[in-house]
Amino acid sequence: MKIAVKCLLVLAVALSATSLVHAQAQKKNAPAPAAPAPAPAPAAPQADGTSPPGWVARCTSGSREAPLECAMEQNAVLTKTGQLIVLVNIRVPGDTRAPQALIQLPLGLNLPAGAKLQVDEGKAVDVAIQTCEARGCYVNAPIAADMLAALKTGKQLKILFQNLSKETITIPMPLTDFATVYEKIK
Repeated sequence: MKIAVKCLLVLAVALSATSLVHAQAQKKNAPAPAAPAPAPAPAAPQADGTSPPGWVARCTSGSREAPLECAMEQNAVLTKTGQLIVLVNIRVPGDTRAPQALIQLPLGLNLPAGAKLQVDEGKAVDVAIQTCEARGCYVNAPIAADMLAALKTGKQLKILFQNLSKETITIPMPLTDFATVYEKIK
């Protein structure tokens, strides 16, 4: 009787191993699972390979009693890789009501050259790059009244900076809906 049980046990193990080998062979011969559908392409990529324009307004508050803090932003992203090139965030702090710009630039910049902001073909305004960290380099600067007026009436904001080879990079950002969105946050 003990021999019969041992034989049944050996037979069961052998059958399990055979079915496992058969299952693995079927997996190898099975067609590959369908690749996930590609993400929809952005609406209309610009000629420079950045994502389409659009200013977005956001308002938040630290608590129900705290005043709203509003900001607007637009970014330029490489359409092929999704890499953020430039992010422009303009906020109007509740205490000062003076617009402030926070601009995120990519890493690999010629820091001493700083950055420049130019609306259409107007005068370029120098801004200092304050700091860099893993996500990029940052400019934090108040927006002068004449620059704000130019942003509201202009067609294009150009953000200029130099790479490490001292080549000037220009990132254009359309201003078509800037004035409308700014009215929402001020």
